[in-house]
Amino acid sequence: MVMTRSELVAELAERFSHLTQKDTDFAVKTILDAMTEALAKGHRVEIRGFGSFSINRRPPRVGRNPRNGEQVVVPEKLVPHFKPGKALRESVDAGKAATAPSPSTAPSAASNPAR
Repeated sequence: MVMTRSELVAELAERFSHLTQKDTDFAVKTILDAMTEALAKGHRVEIRGFGSFSINRRPPRVGRNPRNGEQVVVPEKLVPHFKPGKALRESVDAGKAATAPSPSTAPSAASNPAR
């Protein structure tokens, strides 16, 4: 499942009924714009309990054109990087553990002769 920005705005507007959809959209836009601006300036954005956003440098390299195999110079790039916080990692892992089969109910390789 994917949550889009408009779905996030709708969820927040529903949760906080005293805010209008327009106010919620403005708040989400303002937060995302501030984060984008900080990253563009080379700053790190940290949201405690959620994670941190930073910029990673990808050095220039020589690649190949897949159509003709010709060498192509790929320039240096600065790309955003997200590192989840401990609370987010644990929350996601707990959600995964609830849906994953337990080791006792999963078929083992020893009991499967087809392997």
